[in-house]
Order: sequence, then structure tokens, then C-alpha cells
Amino acid sequence: MSQLPGDAVYDLTRPMDVAVSPDGTRAAVHVLEHDRGADRQRSSVLVTPTDGSREPYRLTRQSDPVTMRWSPDGSKLGVVMARERDTALRVADDGSGGDGSGGDDPRPQLWVYDLARGGDPRQVTELDEGVQAFDWGPAGERVVVAARDPTPAAAESLQRRRDGGPIETERLQHRFEGVGWLDTVATYLFVVNVETRERHRLDDAHGTGLVTQAGGLMPAWHPRDDRIAFVSNHSERPDDSYESDLSVVDAGTGETERLTDDGRAVADPTWSPNGTQVAVTASDPTNWYAPPEVRVVDGNTGEHRTLNGGLDRHLAWFAHLVWLDSDSLLTAIGDGGWSRFVQLSADGGYERVYDRQARTVSLVGFDAGGGTVGFIRQQPQTGIDVFAMDAAGLSAAVGPRRLTELNPGLVADYDHPEIERITFEGADGDTVEGILFCPPSFDPEAPDGDRPMLVSIHGGPRRYDEPQFDLDTAFWTSRGYLVFKPNYHGSVSYGGSFSERLGASWNDVEVTDVLAGTDAVVERGWADPDRLFVTGFSYGARATAYVLVASDRFAAGVAEHGSYDLRSTFGTGDSHRGFETELGLPCERPAAYDEASAITDVDEIDTPLLLTAGEDDCRTPSTQSEQLHVSLRKRGVPSKLVVYPDTGHVHPYIADPDRATHRFETVSAWLDRFDPAVGGG
Repeated sequence: MSQLPGDAVYDLTRPMDVAVSPDGTRAAVHVLEHDRGADRQRSSVLVTPTDGSREPYRLTRQSDPVTMRWSPDGSKLGVVMARERDTALRVADDGSGGDGSGGDDPRPQLWVYDLARGGDPRQVTELDEGVQAFDWGPAGERVVVAARDPTPAAAESLQRRRDGGPIETERLQHRFEGVGWLDTVATYLFVVNVETRERHRLDDAHGTGLVTQAGGLMPAWHPRDDRIAFVSNHSERPDDSYESDLSVVDAGTGETERLTDDGRAVADPTWSPNGTQVAVTASDPTNWYAPPEVRVVDGNTGEHRTLNGGLDRHLAWFAHLVWLDSDSLLTAIGDGGWSRFVQLSADGGYERVYDRQARTVSLVGFDAGGGTVGFIRQQPQTGIDVFAMDAAGLSAAVGPRRLTELNPGLVADYDHPEIERITFEGADGDTVEGILFCPPSFDPEAPDGDRPMLVSIHGGPRRYDEPQFDLDTAFWTSRGYLVFKPNYHGSVSYGGSFSERLGASWNDVEVTDVLAGTDAVVERGWADPDRLFVTGFSYGARATAYVLVASDRFAAGVAEHGSYDLRSTFGTGDSHRGFETELGLPCERPAAYDEASAITDVDEIDTPLLLTAGEDDCRTPSTQSEQLHVSLRKRGVPSKLVVYPDTGHVHPYIADPDRATHRFETVSAWLDRFDPAVGGG
């Protein structure tokens, strides 16, 4: 086997989402690919039978779908995607209608594939600001879509801005990651006739503020009548609150009723098959470390009960709620550095299911329909693919059916890592777990002791590392590195108290855990103590800087898209609400911000540090990396700054492929430069 090259990303196909048809016989798969000729990411939709009898076929090509849903009878697939206007609309246009482009490139619109008849998709919506989300009506003749709807004055203002005019705003939340500068346009629900394309707006079903910006209205149409569930923020200051409530609007009359009002952050509404209940998640908007509740809400009275009480696990990072029948739901949890299924009873209670799932295999996404569960799973050595099983098989001895083989060349041609789980004593004497990704040639029983090790700190911090198939890790292990990923305090999947320990303690317990985990690996004789490196993305980058303040044991560091001066990030990033919840206001608690900012202790950093940033990053602005770079260079500490233009808060590994390749080459050269075994140091 050979080393995985940096440009292997061009050969990677990654499934991002799966949607199972209502009768359970087919699955649509949203896949992310990389176009070498255009040097950019592209995505498309595959369709495959869930019995594994045939290979998937490609439904869309290079249309970059956003979301997809089957019609109730399974004959059609709706896909929100951005592509040139439907030919039929261009031919019929009398010059009075818009083209749904907003004056720029095509906006995402709803297109419908008739899988019974075949042929090209049919464009259903023409909204100048595009479509964000949608759901089918119970008979399939109508859809509900969520879309921004500017007033004439707002539309004129938007056009001036797009033409290069000045940006004027009075909004508290003035920027947001993935969007850039915000405006005051509200998002509404529209009911659209699929055949005629006629639409009407539901005037009282709308949203603004943080919740709508981050998650949208999340419309879910009742399976039998005209009620549509959605979520929105009803507070007086929607830019300053993550609270959201569940409401129901009548598609015909527009009458709206709020079903919840208890200060929680409600999300992901989905109706039970019999239409009597709505399942939602309900999180604490002021404590982002606490596991969310899974609730079922009575669709008429708003009364609710919690189904996962006592489970003490967060939902998996990708998880949503899917009804298996009117009495039970399926979701996924993070369970000790591992994503797995949990089945919930609508009467209350839970059960971990699919016990055949090995600890080296982790879930990535799932859906269910017609008694079939389709899911994406990953394993470091065998890849990431889509599988299916009968819902009854979740607790039986029958194994899943493989539906795709998306990366046979990458799996066969290069070494991919094996994993070792280790535990060690971290902050407060607690047991902390880390996952060590190892080259196949590594023998933990007879280590050679001269291995370089890259300590990789996950972001979030409310995330967790788990067994995964990714080229970023394989790039290093195929070059002989050990890659150690500690699930430090603040990580989810180990219970609420473990996660909450990080609250208001940034630059404290996570640093203790990372250093203790590094010690644990070195003490086993697995890694060379002179060849240690540390890296992280987002919060992991922030923690990387903290670690280098606390210790000089690392030969070099790589901090990617991080924040290092939290006072300035409070006003220039998009996370002021989270910062205030965690640390208070900078003007009221300046010491708390200083203690959590590596820039105030930069005189303690002597380790060479490579910094990467995205020029359009609204979460961790590139000026953060610039500040730390200049401060290090002023002190004579080796530092290099790499800023990627037209790039937001996205890991360079999954950015456009040319940048992913450049990032591999740049980081590799940086580590080699300071690796004493390579001639650096």
C-alpha cells in the first residue's frame, strides 16, 4: 500500500443524506463529489432499491441539491436545487414573471422528479430569494415551502447591496456564517400547487432572528389534513435569543396556533403517522451542554411528555426524529464516542437497538419508511456507504444490506487506519476517553517508540470524535503518524455532567485533558515524545492555542479557523449569544474573556504555529488568526498565516478540492520543517 496523496480528495464520494420512500422499497442518496475539471465540490442524488438487488442510478448531475423528500405515494421525489430555469417556463414566459434568480445566479428552487414517468425534473417554484425547505401535502398535489419574501422596498435595498452599494443595518445579528451580511427580510411559509405552480403566502407563519437564520422554519405537513407544523422565535428580541416554539398553521385559512411556550429551543417537528402527535427536540437555549429532550406534543392541546428522560445522552451530531409507526420513533445518540440507534416509545421510554453494530463502526445519517431503515455508516478501513435493514431487524440477528460501494478505489489502494480506544485520568480525576488512529503496521503490544503523533482536537466543543472514514486522518496515518483524538470535557456522548464541566471554564479542563491524554499515549511507549504535534479546527484551534500556552512539549502546532481574542470575536463574529451565555458580556466580565483568550498569554507561546483562516468566515473571522500571527512574529516565534479567499467557516479538508490539496501540502511541509527526525526542529 502507498501513502494517500493530498489530491485523493478528487476521488472521494461521500454520502451526506439518505431518504427512504414511503413504501420502503427505494432510497434516495445525496452524495458529495469533487469535480477535477471545474476544481470544485459538486453534489447529486442517487436512487437505489433498498433490497440491494441493483446498483444505484444517478438521478441528478451537478445540480447541487440542498434537500430532498419523497411524495406521500412515493411516485415523485422533490429536490431543492439551484439550476437554470425550467425550459417550459422560459418558453411560456410572457415577460411578467420573475425567473427566481434574484438578479444573480440561479437560486435554489423546488424541482420534482416523476419517477413513474421518468424524464427531466419539473420546476415547481419561482421565488426570487429561493427555497430553504419544503414538505409535501398529504395528497401530494400541494407542497409547503419556506422562503424569504422581501417587501418592494426591501427588494430594492437588496439589489442596491448586490450592486455594490453600502451595507446599512440596525440588526444585532448583523452577520451569519454561510450568509454574510444580513438584512431584515422575514421568512414565510407558502403553499404551492405542484401542477399549476400557484402559491399563496401564510402571513402569520413567519420567522426572523437567530433561530430562523440558523435552522429555518422547519415545516412539516400533517399526514391527513391541512395543518402544518413549524418553529419560530416569538420573543421581542429574536436576534438575542435561541428560544423557539412549535406552532401549527392551517394551509387553507392561515390561522395559526402556538403549541409550546416554555422557554425551550424546539426543533425538528415531525408528525406521527396517525397525525395525533408531533415529535420535537427541546433544548435549553441557555445551556448548550445539556442533553436535549425528545418530546411528543399533542397536536391539539400542546400537552407533551418527554421520551428520553434518564438516558443522559445527547443526540448524535446528525440526528433527527423518524416515526417507525404511531407508537415508536427512531433517533441516534452519541454514546461514548460512538453514534448508534435508539428507539423511543411514544408512551415514554427508550431502548438502545441494533446491538450488532461494532464499536469500530459509526452512524452518519438515517431515515425510515415502510418498515425499512436506511442509514449511512462509516468504518475507518472499509469506507462510508449506505445500508438498509428491516425496522424489525434493529433488534434481531439479521444483518443490514449494503446498497452502495462509493469508494472502492480509495479503500483498496491506500492504507487506512485501525483504531485503539484508550482511557486516562483527566480533569477532576474523571475518566476521559480518546481514540487513537494507527497505521496498520503499528503494533500496540510491541511499539517501536519512534512514531510521530498528531494530537487532533475536535471543534464544537459540543461534538465528539468517533470511528470515522476521512482522508484527513488517513493522510497522516499512511505516513506513519499516530493521530490521537481526545474527547475532552465539553464533548458530548458521555453524559450531561461531563459535557457541562467545560461551561465557563474555557482554557481550563480541556487543556488538562488534552495534555493528560498525550501523556497517556507517550507513557505507553507508542509515540516519540520529541515528535509531538497538535492541531484543531474552530474550537479545536482555540484549544490548540491554549495548549501551546500551557506546554512547550509540542514540536509544532496547526490552528485552523480559530478565535484567539474573544472580546473582539464577540462583536465581529456571529456567536455573540453563545458567548454571552457562557461568559457574560465583555463590558461586564472582561477578565473572563481575557482568561479564555490565547492572545492575552501569547508571551507564553514559543512553539512554531501555522494558522489557517477563511477570508469570509463569520464564525471565527480571519482577523483572529491575523492577530495571533502578528503577535507571534513580533516575539520571533515562527508562524505562518494561510488565508483562503471566498471561504467561510469550513474545514479546508472539505472545502474546494484545490484548497484541500493545498492545505494537505502546506500542513505536511510545516510539520516536516519542525520534525527533528526529518531534519527540522
